This record gives sequence, C-alpha cells and structure tokens, in this order.
Amino acid sequence: MTSTYAVLSEGLEKRFGSGAKAVHAVRGLDLAVREGTVCGLLGPNGAGKTTAVRLLTTLLRPDAGSARVAGHDIATQAHAVRRSIGVTGQYASVDGDLSGRENLRLFAKLLRAPRARADELLDRFELADAADRPVRTYSGGMRRRLDLAASLLTRPAVLFLDEPTTGLDPHSRNGIWDAVRELAAAGTTVLLTTQYLEEADLLADEIVLIDEGRAAHTGTPAELKARIGSYAEVVLAEDAGAQALHAAAVVLDQLTGARPELDAERRTAGALVLDPAVTLPRVVRELDAAGVPLVDASLRPPTLDEVFLRLTAARPTLTEAAA
Repeated sequence: MTSTYAVLSEGLEKRFGSGAKAVHAVRGLDLAVREGTVCGLLGPNGAGKTTAVRLLTTLLRPDAGSARVAGHDIATQAHAVRRSIGVTGQYASVDGDLSGRENLRLFAKLLRAPRARADELLDRFELADAADRPVRTYSGGMRRRLDLAASLLTRPAVLFLDEPTTGLDPHSRNGIWDAVRELAAAGTTVLLTTQYLEEADLLADEIVLIDEGRAAHTGTPAELKARIGSYAEVVLAEDAGAQALHAAAVVLDQLTGARPELDAERRTAGALVLDPAVTLPRVVRELDAAGVPLVDASLRPPTLDEVFLRLTAARPTLTEAAA
C-alpha cells in the first residue's frame, strides 16, 4: 500500500442484520484517494455512502476487507486513524448555549490542541466578530463554518465532509467551497459526500460513484462525462406543433437509444448520444425528410446530474428527475 494514497480500501464489506432480512450495505468497496485531493463520494440514497464513511472513520468495524486512512489500519489502529482525521457530519455538532469561542476552546481542550488554534480558526472562517455570541443566534452558514472549524483543530491529514452545505444559502455555500479548496491546496485530503452534484463538479479532483455498495464508476468529472457522450438538442420552428415535437422525439429515440427529453414551451427535444458527430447530422437529416422544421441543432457536454442518472442503478428520466 503506497503512501501516496491518503485513503486506500480493498474489498471492504459491511452487513446489518442476519438471515433473509440482512442488508449488505457495503460489498467489496475499493477506494484509492490520493493525498491532497478532493474526492467526491456520490451515489443514490441507500447506495452505501454513509456506511462507507462510518467504516473509514472507525465508527463501524468492517465484516471483511481492509482499509488504511492516513497510513493507519482502520481495524487494528483505530486510535491512530482518529488522531489523523477530522469529521464534519450532516448536522452541526456544536453546543448552541455556548459561544463560538467557548465551543472551539472546549473541543481544543478535549483534543489537546493549542488554545490559540481556536482563535486562529475563528478568524479564518470569518467568525471573530460573532465569537462571543451564543451559537443559537448564528445563521445556518455560520454554524456550518464553526462545525468545520472544530474539525480542523488538530490539523487533520484527512477530512471527511458529509453533505457539508445542505440547507445553506448560496453565499454560505460558496464560503464552504472556498474553505475546501484552501484545505486541499494546503495538503489536506478531503472526502466529500454531497447531494449537490454541482458541488462535486466544482470541487472534486476525482469522483467515486457508489452504487449498491460498490465503487461502480471512478474518474475525474470530465472523464465520467465523456463516458456518456454529449447532449444533442434540436429546436423546432415557432409554427411547429405538438405532432412535430412528437416526431422529433421518435427520431431521437430511434437514433440514440435514449429516452428524449421534451420541452413544449421551448420547442426542444434532446437526448444523450455517444457518437454526437455522427448522430446529430443524422437526426437533422431524418427530421428534414419528415418535414419537421428546425431552427437550431446543438451539442453540449452533459452535466454531472445527467452522468449520475445514466450511470446509477436508479435511472429516472431527465424529465422525471427535474419534476
């Protein structure tokens, strides 16, 4: 196991319950996260993301397989793992009755971190002006920044962020994103689970798409997008009716093998295609032959949302996902 990986797992397994009702939450999970990078752990609900994080942070013991975090074995060196990591869960762990400064100083004492580190982090996360106010008076974004600060008191080698920006406004979310980028640039390895795929697209150096307890797909955001091709879209003329839009959908379905997404208001029909340079001209020719008037035909890279829907086991159509 090479030291260039901050997190490395092989065949990690975890079951809950027994017999017919047993849930196999993680089944043969392999991860290789390089030091100083941001790794996005994505997957549908119930895919095993949270269980995987709980295993890697030593909150659960694996039933099989192995993993090393910051060079330490999660089963035999759990205490060393805990000393090397920071964890920010979905919900703030700070005490609302204490001030921000009191919270951080309390955590610093428990973690045997320098008291000055608490004040340093209050400044870093722009909380110094509110440091002596009760945390219950903080906004959601301020609480999340304080929670993130608490996880950094010991300068962890690996930071686990479990949906860190859920429920935050765009300004607060951007603040968390900036903090994550700074941490990775300074050498901290970040494992990020999120439901905001835009967040993973912007932050992650690599994405691991977990499906049914396994690492089903791994790659950079650009590599994963390339696997599903491009999004081809045609725009019909203003006088085109519902019948013409239906005809466009039929042609796209036949030539792409993907269920088209239709927008009657914009008069558009589109679908993901693996060979866009060949398929889009064919779509235009077929529609022209069918007498369907077009004003535009275009290609764009897929979004990470579209990658997620195409590659995971739960595959609602793009229209259903947007509803």
